[in-house]
Amino acid sequence: MRLFAAVLPPPEQLAEVGHVVDRLRRLPGADGMRWTSRPGWHLTLAFMGEVDEELLPELRVRLARAAHRTPPFPLRLHGGGHFGRRALWTGIAGSLDELRLLAERADAAARRAGVSMDEHRRYQAHLTLARARGDGVDTRPFLDELGAFEGERWQVGELVLVRSNLPVSGVPGEQPRYERVDGWPLEGAG
Repeated sequence: MRLFAAVLPPPEQLAEVGHVVDRLRRLPGADGMRWTSRPGWHLTLAFMGEVDEELLPELRVRLARAAHRTPPFPLRLHGGGHFGRRALWTGIAGSLDELRLLAERADAAARRAGVSMDEHRRYQAHLTLARARGDGVDTRPFLDELGAFEGERWQVGELVLVRSNLPVSGVPGEQPRYERVDGWPLEGAG
């Protein structure tokens, strides 16, 4: 199964960014973007890829331990940016050091559970909103609109293990479906 560890923003915060995305989708060039599915919005902490089901019990134990060691912390969705000229995202503000630490702990938990992880990269907190369908999309109007976005703060209180079900129908524009596998409260002393 294809898995990743994540933080799931609360519905209120997702609604805030949803209002911004509604405006973005009305801008010229929006049809050149493939917009991500709102039910799937998340902050990826550690992408694990294909994981053998036999590793799942140990992975759960180790992710629970990572959550137990991490105190709750505040975040908010904020501004925007892009990776290359392809991926458009909203950024994260708040306790980024704590978020990076949780990402590192989730990555280490997966490795220690025997999950074959890709090369470790510095964590870049973001929530992907869209991907360009080609190289000719001008992302500046979208970035201008996102630049003023300031979401309300929320308290991150859970580490979540998510299964990614890739599209299989072959229908253009079909999105992956994300399924919550398990979750653990953040319980560390602040």
